[in-house]
Amino acid sequence: MAAHTQEFTSVWTRPQRERRDQPALSREQIVSEALALLDTEGYDALSMRKLGTRLNAGATSLYTHVTNKDEILELVIDEAFEGVRLPDTVEPAHWRDDLLRLGSDVRLAVLSHPWISTAMTGAGLAYLGPNLMRLSDGMLDILEAAGFDDLSADRAANAFWSYTFGATSGETAMLTTIARSGLSEQEYFARFMETAQRVTQDYPQIAKRYEMYRSLDTTQSREDFFREELELILDGLEVRRSRDARK
Repeated sequence: MAAHTQEFTSVWTRPQRERRDQPALSREQIVSEALALLDTEGYDALSMRKLGTRLNAGATSLYTHVTNKDEILELVIDEAFEGVRLPDTVEPAHWRDDLLRLGSDVRLAVLSHPWISTAMTGAGLAYLGPNLMRLSDGMLDILEAAGFDDLSADRAANAFWSYTFGATSGETAMLTTIARSGLSEQEYFARFMETAQRVTQDYPQIAKRYEMYRSLDTTQSREDFFREELELILDGLEVRRSRDARK
């Protein structure tokens, strides 16, 4: 059987048209309008037809730059992380602080664009975009400068991204549910806690924790929990780093 040689396709592997060839519509305009549409109406609202209407552009003009919805998502996901910064200089002693700051900034970017959580699971090769590549490459610089070998740095980066995106995806899903309820975040959790405490009476460990969290400021606690849980991961990475140093 002949090997399948078709290459993966991505908006990032297709050269942009020269500016003189696209007087009516640019990639930047498409990204800006798609980002506005997603932020105001959500993931399910995005379609080639709707985007074309908002841009007052015909299908031919739009398809010059993107061939489908997945390619639009590749572009806008990457754009959403444009503002996430890396340290100006990499200092080995500051690797934990640098990663905590990076994780917090990525979290804020996702919370600012809640549709990202859904889009990341089905947006093709979005992670090949220049901003996400810049962040991934910079993170590996931080880890290797701190003393992780190539393989450990790769595993550490995977653990970092898995937690950061996973935790923030759950957070955005919860906030979306709260928004649909019409209640404030604190009102929603007050009602939720009443229900949770009733159904956990036979589960003492869980019931104890609901009682512990009942009076928390939920907005601040979300941020605090994220940071504390990310620190637990960094604690584990520190153990791996120390082990590698002894080899």
